[in-house]
Amino acid sequence: MAERYDVVVIGAGPGGYVAAIRAAQLGFRTACIERGDTLGGTCLNIGCIPSKALLQSSEKFAEAGHSLAEHGIMIGELSLDLAAMMARKDKVVGTLTRGVEFLFRKNKVDWLKGAARIVAPGRVLITGHDDASHEVEASSIIIATGSESLRLPGLNVDEQRIVSSTGALSLPRVPQRLAVIGGGYIGLELGSVWRRLGAEVTVIEFLDHIVPAMDRELGRALHRVLARSGIDFRLATKVVSGLTGDARVDLELEPAAGGARESLAADVVLVAIGRRPYTAGLGLDEVGVARDDSGRVKVDGHFATSVPGIYAIGDVIAGPMLAHKAEEEGIALVERLAGQQSVVDYDAIPSVVYTWPEVAAVGRTEEALQAAGVAYRVGKFPFTANPRARTNGDTEGFVKILAERDSDRVLGVHIIGPDAGTLIAEATLAMEFGASAEDIARTCHAHPTLSEALKEAALAVDGRAIHV
Repeated sequence: MAERYDVVVIGAGPGGYVAAIRAAQLGFRTACIERGDTLGGTCLNIGCIPSKALLQSSEKFAEAGHSLAEHGIMIGELSLDLAAMMARKDKVVGTLTRGVEFLFRKNKVDWLKGAARIVAPGRVLITGHDDASHEVEASSIIIATGSESLRLPGLNVDEQRIVSSTGALSLPRVPQRLAVIGGGYIGLELGSVWRRLGAEVTVIEFLDHIVPAMDRELGRALHRVLARSGIDFRLATKVVSGLTGDARVDLELEPAAGGARESLAADVVLVAIGRRPYTAGLGLDEVGVARDDSGRVKVDGHFATSVPGIYAIGDVIAGPMLAHKAEEEGIALVERLAGQQSVVDYDAIPSVVYTWPEVAAVGRTEEALQAAGVAYRVGKFPFTANPRARTNGDTEGFVKILAERDSDRVLGVHIIGPDAGTLIAEATLAMEFGASAEDIARTCHAHPTLSEALKEAALAVDGRAIHV
């Protein structure tokens, strides 16, 4: 007889494992099905966490080579132990994935190991690595299987010469030449890592600008900074083909609008053109779960699919493919199953590019406001005028606040600068509470801190910034 649960979550990434823990906290008998050997999904194992570990390590390497002397810190000849750097990354990942296991035990969430397939509403078949299978029953099934890297036709990803983000996190040596296909956050972050460690990096982007989802002014500023760091950009350019040899990959490029072709040789090519929902083998078509033209699961405002009792969250549904967005959806869903009225404010979902300086944003871009015909005011403040940024030696970038002209309500905040990913939290909270720029401007900020730049940008909305 099949074991029965109140809630079964398929996928143990940030959306799935958080949903499972919250469901258990609410008193539901809960299980989480995960086919991988560890919990945490793409984010903890081969995405957000290992990439941030390498970003941190590479930033320290660059600082030791270029910035410590002005602080009076003198070191000898600089050398790189890439194996040690990778070992630290793996240790961080291991610690966090084991932490999720602990949280499952603490909250009495059952980890069911194997691949899941929904065989009928309320019934899931689990097949283990040994091909043994068994069924479980559930009142509610939550699909939280995340996403996978998109492939580029004509380029075979072997995770050696042509790699996805997974392979780019574990290269055995620093490539002399790295070609990055895609100017989004994944390509720029990993390109930054290997550039700092000594690779010649070329970013190839089909559009005429990078980080296309962000405010255009931020994208231009980030482009300038990364170009100064030594990254070469080929914008408005597409990859036509790639030929893999014993020692290199030869890419054939041409302008996106058409024109003469050129060749680009690289030791390693990173394909980072985006991600797509991962739904393979789940049996969605067989049980009648509707999907859109992009393969995303269709849900209503309560995360319910077209089949009663089956729900979906995270990267498999519409919206930004962000770990924290999936977490919020998972919590909102299970709280609604418990009778609460939780909602997700999609206008207050921050996004961050973890280059240095970091780039972070929440709310609407200036381009979106212009397209919608919304009257707004802009307040900007540069980090060059922020005392803490000056003492830290990190003065690149600015804070930009967009506020509705008549009401002064904050519509969007866009930051490029040191610790932008942390600073954006205050802006997100302000938007969650419907704050005005005046509210931020009237809030006392500690001195000297980077967050004062946000206050000054809010003052600048009304033309009264103090320190610029």
